[in-house]
Amino acid sequence: MRRLAVINMKGGVGKTTSAIHIAAGLASKGKVLLIDGDPQGNVSHTLGIRPTRTFEEFMGGEATFEQALLPNVRPNLDVIASTPAAFALERRIAGETQRETILHRRLRNVTGYSAIVMDTSPAMNLLTYNALLASEELVIPVGMDMMAVIGARQTLAGVSQLGELWPDRPLKILAVVPTFVHSGTYATKATLEALESDPTTAPFVFRPGIRQCIDLSYATASHQTIWEYAPRSRAAADYTSLIRHIQRA
Repeated sequence: MRRLAVINMKGGVGKTTSAIHIAAGLASKGKVLLIDGDPQGNVSHTLGIRPTRTFEEFMGGEATFEQALLPNVRPNLDVIASTPAAFALERRIAGETQRETILHRRLRNVTGYSAIVMDTSPAMNLLTYNALLASEELVIPVGMDMMAVIGARQTLAGVSQLGELWPDRPLKILAVVPTFVHSGTYATKATLEALESDPTTAPFVFRPGIRQCIDLSYATASHQTIWEYAPRSRAAADYTSLIRHIQRA
């Protein structure tokens, strides 16, 4: 079973959109669990779901895996959703023993999935550490601005530090994914150049990335994936290419 986290310390880079589409795309080949580890709860909004038990309760031990699970949100796709109530979760678990590995332990006996995909907070906090230590592979979306590149570098530095603290849990970087790509703009050209000239990101850059596409915004507003809303769009083609890249990795 693959365990994959989607992460960038910079917000607004298409992280949740990418997590949803990676999970939904992988679900075409097997059963997938999507976990929303971001207290903003944008997975619920995007997929149009209303959880009764959430990631906060699952992490806090008030809900079992089965109680927190929303099954068949899409074909072959189950979800553990989050809400803003999880903003208090980090404080709640701060005093727990082995607090960085709570999610790993909660998922220890979960079976029946070909992959678990985790969305994360745009910060290297305790919830993000939990997602990373419950994962084996990473995808890092990067929007077309230099702050997102800095966020990717900070993310990779944090992953490196985590590897020093937990050397028995190596993390494989599957892709650094440019998002909101518009080849005609200076911002895109400068950002891609920065990613491809930086030795920490260059080996992992997935080209051409996810092109800017208004259909993605419309899909989110309609509580649909891009394949449901506009299956022939540029974004649908780009996310399909990303899924193939991940499946080959």
